[in-house]
Amino acid sequence: MIERPYDGRGKCLLGVRRLSRMKLATSSPERQREDVLTAAASVGGHIIGWADDWEVSGATDPMTRPKLGPWLRDERGPYDGLVAAAVDRLGRNVVDCLNTGYKMRDEGKLLVTYGHDGPWDLDDQVDENRFTMEAWGAQMELRAIQRRNRNATVKTRAAGRPKGKPSYGFRYVRVVMGGKIDHVELHPHASTVIRLVARRILADPEHNTPSSEAARLNRAGELAPVDHLAVMYGKPSRGRPWHPTSLKNILLSEAALGYLMHNGKPVIDQEGNPVRLCEGLWGRPTHEALKKALTARPTPWKGRRSNRSYLLTEMALCGQCHHRLFTQTSADAPPRYACTARNKGWLSAQGCRPAPLIRDHLLEEYVEEWFLQNFGDGAIFETVYDPGNGVPERISEVQATRERFRADREAGLYDDADDAQWFRDRYAALGRELAALEAEPRRSPGMVQRPTGKTVADRWDKALDVQARKGDPHGLRRPGHPLPSRGSGPLRSRHHAWPGTKSVWCSVDEATTR
Repeated sequence: MIERPYDGRGKCLLGVRRLSRMKLATSSPERQREDVLTAAASVGGHIIGWADDWEVSGATDPMTRPKLGPWLRDERGPYDGLVAAAVDRLGRNVVDCLNTGYKMRDEGKLLVTYGHDGPWDLDDQVDENRFTMEAWGAQMELRAIQRRNRNATVKTRAAGRPKGKPSYGFRYVRVVMGGKIDHVELHPHASTVIRLVARRILADPEHNTPSSEAARLNRAGELAPVDHLAVMYGKPSRGRPWHPTSLKNILLSEAALGYLMHNGKPVIDQEGNPVRLCEGLWGRPTHEALKKALTARPTPWKGRRSNRSYLLTEMALCGQCHHRLFTQTSADAPPRYACTARNKGWLSAQGCRPAPLIRDHLLEEYVEEWFLQNFGDGAIFETVYDPGNGVPERISEVQATRERFRADREAGLYDDADDAQWFRDRYAALGRELAALEAEPRRSPGMVQRPTGKTVADRWDKALDVQARKGDPHGLRRPGHPLPSRGSGPLRSRHHAWPGTKSVWCSVDEATTR
């Protein structure tokens, strides 16, 4: 058997395969497999495992490759050598290939590639020179590929066309499958997801943060950007989570405005304006508001928040001493809410006798029934950010462009006659545009409230889990009332309370406990 688990008998070899780009039409994995099996059989060995590094560049050091690296670092068990379809499957860098080959030689292991008679003997000058020449040829091919890609990228960017991966919320449209990008447009689902995140953060930046929004998206099962991109191009999702940092970068990037980006900045055209590929996820006013809302600011420490599946964590209060109830669990009793203030020796709880104790499901059922009875029919209003008409921001952009032109002029960039005339025409056009903008009426950006058409009961029934009922829904308040100071879920309605209603915070008295 040419493939069998490691048994310590014969030559136990590891099959090495690598491919930079995996496409549905490619047959390279099958061809590499046949070559590896043929090479292993030619030296009387058998394959005990496969180190398949798909979507891995040849420029990656074999020691750091996801599948091959652990074997080379002796983290996967014993083996007698490596078998690859060619030297360039080991890597496309002379140094990396030689390091791998010398490692096999020094450890007394075999190095076999298809097309070479027997294992490589790097102690022999002929074999060493041939191995070096093949590695050098692979490196030269890599450099040629990189040079062509760089040149194509520069020409594509100069023409104002995108190249590479689309930003989250956008997608490339091709008239012919596999052809050039015809135009860019908003992705129907991803644009809706990221716009909702932006609205939630602008509505309540104190509590809706990139961390909380990433957790909400993970609970909702939304694909992370890397998995979303993979699914768009026909590849399987790996179930990777949203990370707060990547979500914040998406919100703050000017790519969300629909601009062509390079090195994190918009590409500027010959007129001095950013190159726009399509309609943006939002406008400049919303972008500036997000920058302000996501600016790091010191916040007071509020204690550790629990993510356990208890509905009334940090919300249930003792009816006697008015301290917070804690959840208790044990092997011989179901979970329960209990007051532990007197046991801790707190002076304000010396008269808390007997200490309240109630099973968690009883209290949560009671509170849920009371909450929906009193607040279930209440209409939900959402607080959204109105970007205004964007006139002040557009004026700022035009003024910045004029300042840049003026600075270039003072630096002597437009001294020639042709350049000077072009500068005068463009500068005059910017002046006319600025005058027209200043004459337009301005509508300042700000927060506005609008009804969602849903009730509290609707939002409660659609909540995914306990955490969603505690803190997921947003904008649960009547117009004119302050934003919540502790979370924004249905139960966190102490500061959402409408006129004439009680607080949602619950307390347990002695009668309820017994």
